[in-house]
Amino acid sequence: MNDKELQKQLQVKVRKKLEPLFAKYRMDFGGIDAALKWKPIVLIIGNYSSGKSTLINELVGQNIQRTGQAPTDDSFTIITSDPGVDNLETPGSTLVNDENLPFGHFKKFGEKLISHICMKQIASPMLEHMAIIDSPGMIDATTEYNRGYDYMKVIGEFAKMADLIVLMFDPHKAGTIKESYDAIRNTLPEKSGEHRIVFVMSRIDECDNLSDFTRSYGTLCWNMSQMTGRKDIPHIYLTYSPNAVAANAVAEGWPQEREDLIQKIMKAPGFRMNHILEDIDRQVNEVQIVAQAVGSFLSRANRVFWKFANVTLGIALVLFLFGDIILHTIFSIPDTTLIASLRGGTLEPTGLIVPAVLALLTLLAGSFGYSKIVFPQLRRRALAKGASLVKLDNEYRLNLWRKMESKVRENLLGMSVNDLWAGYGRSLARIDNFLNYDLKKYYEKIVN
Repeated sequence: MNDKELQKQLQVKVRKKLEPLFAKYRMDFGGIDAALKWKPIVLIIGNYSSGKSTLINELVGQNIQRTGQAPTDDSFTIITSDPGVDNLETPGSTLVNDENLPFGHFKKFGEKLISHICMKQIASPMLEHMAIIDSPGMIDATTEYNRGYDYMKVIGEFAKMADLIVLMFDPHKAGTIKESYDAIRNTLPEKSGEHRIVFVMSRIDECDNLSDFTRSYGTLCWNMSQMTGRKDIPHIYLTYSPNAVAANAVAEGWPQEREDLIQKIMKAPGFRMNHILEDIDRQVNEVQIVAQAVGSFLSRANRVFWKFANVTLGIALVLFLFGDIILHTIFSIPDTTLIASLRGGTLEPTGLIVPAVLALLTLLAGSFGYSKIVFPQLRRRALAKGASLVKLDNEYRLNLWRKMESKVRENLLGMSVNDLWAGYGRSLARIDNFLNYDLKKYYEKIVN
């Protein structure tokens, strides 16, 4: 079974097994669904004039994207190739409404973003089995203008879909753009994985001399250490436009650096299934910890419910048998008590009315007291000490909890007494079964 067939099979299984569970725990299934729908994706990001469009044009062998040192394009451009289609541009409004494409969840960002998304389909053998997404240039806080949508969140959504993220810098702004910092420090680690990110310093041919290049490269390395928070600097690929520099002016090693980068991008489709399974694994672990917290709370609430119910039933039984005696003693009603009727053998159906009403009122009061007083109090305690709901015995679980704590709160705040019988225990069992059985089976398939 090839990767395409395996991806299709996985899509059917995941939708059937996971989509209802994600909905139950108020979690977005769109990211997983989007990843399973389409072809491998390479996302290219960077500041204006970092060489994104130049690299794309070189990869596809066509001048498909405008280039220049000034801002030339403020749209997310999806570039790909499909059989029988050439030089076709599709607007964002069509893309987000096409169920066969993975862009439907971008509707939530509004019309401003939708008007800044498009797809270009060109004749290119390289893009028949992948797509490249060009992005608007990142900007500084000092020059920031209102894009009309949350740029970082949109980058995060595209990063979740991408099999490779190429983050580009130019020697004149070597890692000093605020949005670059935000992307590297927060957005990309949260939405993707470090192994999917490729760092590139482009336009190195514009350095006047070796000293100028060394200074720019050193500045980028320093800024990278600040942005990543790591002592070890990830590999930074070097590239340049071969059309802009004479062959005899190229420094030793530059052509190999360019070739290594291009090969890295070309190999991105080969990691597609691994990345899909990684994303599913990560997101199912996220829903699992939410389910465990919800299940723990409901288990506590259920234990208290039965204790409360037993006490209420006991009181109701006592009032059914003896409550009318109290009423008779104080108010002289009813004329004959239940116990007296039983002893005298004169019990009639009407003699059960008062005991039954007393018992029923007790049960109603107990139900009201639990649902309106006890259950909300249990929920407040759980919200105050949410971490006690789950086992946090390692760093991975701690980080997972920090990420999903707000989602746990959202679920708990939306719960009512009726959820005690809503089958949350079975839902958690299905999540555990998917992680321990189904997902492992697919990992074994791609290894073999």
